[in-house]
Amino acid sequence: MTASEADAAAERRPFRLVATDLDGTLLRSDGTVSPRTRAALDLARAAGAHLVLATGRPQRWMPMVEEQLEQPGIAVCSNGAFVYDLADGTVLSRTSLDPDVGMAVVEAVRASVPGASFGAEHGDAFGHEPAFPVAGDFGELYAAPVEDLFARPVVKLLVRHDGHTVDELAMKVRQAVGDLVEVTFSGHSPLAEIAVKGVSKASRLAWLCAERNIDPSEVVAFGDMPNDLAMLTWAGRAYAVGSAHPDVLAVVDHRAPGNDEDGVAQILEQLFG
Repeated sequence: MTASEADAAAERRPFRLVATDLDGTLLRSDGTVSPRTRAALDLARAAGAHLVLATGRPQRWMPMVEEQLEQPGIAVCSNGAFVYDLADGTVLSRTSLDPDVGMAVVEAVRASVPGASFGAEHGDAFGHEPAFPVAGDFGELYAAPVEDLFARPVVKLLVRHDGHTVDELAMKVRQAVGDLVEVTFSGHSPLAEIAVKGVSKASRLAWLCAERNIDPSEVVAFGDMPNDLAMLTWAGRAYAVGSAHPDVLAVVDHRAPGNDEDGVAQILEQLFG
């Protein structure tokens, strides 16, 4: 077997689980799942692979994706803080910030990033300070002082400051909170996302795989933003999709075409076809 043949064989080794980010990765820019992508996901399932949709999106944003897939699989939402079975709505895992930790984070960020505003993701609702801009959201929304946001379980705390780029804001928030929580981001708006320490897409995938006796080497993952990094570095094979964030491109060796080119589908066709 030549080196190129060995590489080709490795590319086609069996994968038992497909984990994919949604926005900027699996979904086209208009939020749709293309027919080609649906067919490629069906191809992977026919080969025995599980599907996990791993996203920064909250639970309440998932129905518009679920309705486009015949067998949607499991959703890892809010960067790992909320996991449920899309087939029957069963909640498999939910991890919430301790209110005291949450308020310690708020105070540290306010001292370091004056003018920052906060929002709280509950999964089925979203609370926010009056200064926190909200547009085009889905589900229950309410405005309240930040301390009142922790009256309900918070699966993800959001920090916004329009005077910084998202990279700058995430760096400042990390410096302010240290190892108290997980800090990441998933888009280009100046919005940092905070979860319980140790919670990530990777930690939830590891938990799901352990329950199913799936080794990380049997997982193929797709993503494009820093909130995907833990998942991409944990999976046996990982693909940076399209014009991924520089932090992702720096550590992920494999590339897939962009989301509007059905990049995930193209790779799945190669792996499972």
